Amino acid sequence: MTSLHAFWLAGRQVTGETTFDVTSPWDGRVVGQVSVPTEAQVEEAVAAAHAVRDEFAATPAHVRAAALDHVSRRLVERTEEIAQLISAENGKPIKWARGEVGRAVSVFRFAAEEARRFNGGEAQRLDTDQGGQGRLALTRRFPKGVVLGIAPFNFPLNLCAHKIAPAIAAGAPIILKPAPATPLSGLIIGDLLAETELPAGSWSILPVANDKMPALVQDERLPVISFTGSEKVGYAIMDSVPRKHCTLELGGNGAAVVLADFASDADLDWAATRIATFSNYQGGQSCISVQRVIADATVYDRLLPRIVAAVEAQVTGDPSDATTDVGPLVSESAAERVESWVDEAVAAGATLLTGGKRDGASYAPTVLADVPADVTISCEEVFGPVLTVHKVDGEAAAFAAANNSKYGLQAGVFTHDLQTAFRAHRALEVGGVVIGDVPSYRADQMPYGGAKQSGVGREGVRFAMDDYTYERVLVLTGLAL
Repeated sequence: MTSLHAFWLAGRQVTGETTFDVTSPWDGRVVGQVSVPTEAQVEEAVAAAHAVRDEFAATPAHVRAAALDHVSRRLVERTEEIAQLISAENGKPIKWARGEVGRAVSVFRFAAEEARRFNGGEAQRLDTDQGGQGRLALTRRFPKGVVLGIAPFNFPLNLCAHKIAPAIAAGAPIILKPAPATPLSGLIIGDLLAETELPAGSWSILPVANDKMPALVQDERLPVISFTGSEKVGYAIMDSVPRKHCTLELGGNGAAVVLADFASDADLDWAATRIATFSNYQGGQSCISVQRVIADATVYDRLLPRIVAAVEAQVTGDPSDATTDVGPLVSESAAERVESWVDEAVAAGATLLTGGKRDGASYAPTVLADVPADVTISCEEVFGPVLTVHKVDGEAAAFAAANNSKYGLQAGVFTHDLQTAFRAHRALEVGGVVIGDVPSYRADQMPYGGAKQSGVGREGVRFAMDDYTYERVLVLTGLAL
């Protein structure tokens, strides 16, 4: 019998009047049945969060830190169980699912650390002018209000953690909406938060249907929105609530730039292996997966066959198998979309070097060369296991090619030269530049976000806390400074 998963309303576990099934994209089996909150229950959660906002903001740092530490420890204890759940609902290979749990462990631990030291606390003398004599300004940060966190399917645990943990650390109540395709991993965070002493109402996890979200987005009691997902949906949210604070982590089409000095056999083997792995990990369903390789002409002919061989060595199949590198996409329709984009590129003159085949929700790891600049796969985020390879002449042309995109999330630059690294950091229009590796590297404590159409604001625990709070200055008068 399929288990029924309740949701979390103001810190307690409840059920609604209807349910929906969560199915595995690998074999179609029902993984779990999720209860859906009614409109009245959603209203209760919002009202509770709004009512508790002052109390939660004043909660001692050690209380919030202890709760976050508790969740981190409990994730460690339940790693295998949760990894199996991620793999089942998402189709993510189990080895990557285990890694995702490990990252969430770190996110909650980082948040506990930040909760203990996050206060602003800067003191500023104001007697630099005569009118400020005897005055001192003290600046602290306070929550803007309740956070509405909207999480995607591709990292169903860790990207929920990136919404919840910074909010709790900053003392901001949060209502989390997990992705409809993968709600189980987010709901399990509620199991762990319920074991803590956080105030009732300070958090809810509601598997609300997408078509019910506009009302929540518009609710004035939710002044902060943190959204991770598609460019189209993210900017529609921002446009609909121009007076709210929106953090948007949107799409990308990450470029890996291989420059002329990265030319030894060992260099090219490393680059090819990293590119192949991180164009296909998570089935390519990562905003910073490698979608484009931009290689200097002096290394292109030696690099390309290495990339193709490394891609063909990726093990595809059952995500529950520990040897599997590439599992299915989140749905058959997602795989059909990827298939149509590849077919369009090939029809327009692109060369298919490997892959290009679909089996249900699975799409074979694919490499394309000679891809026309105006086809969809050149312009949009493929969000699948597909890689395009381009030849350029020199560093300037490589950086210009990397910038020739409406997206700007992260870029990787394979070079040994420190001056080139600094030039790349200056020239590339992205939120992050990774030297000596692919654009797919992310440490969960670093600032993470994009330029151009890749979003606004930053995640990474402390940086999200900045987004969830604002500075408030206190001026003290009549002091003997």
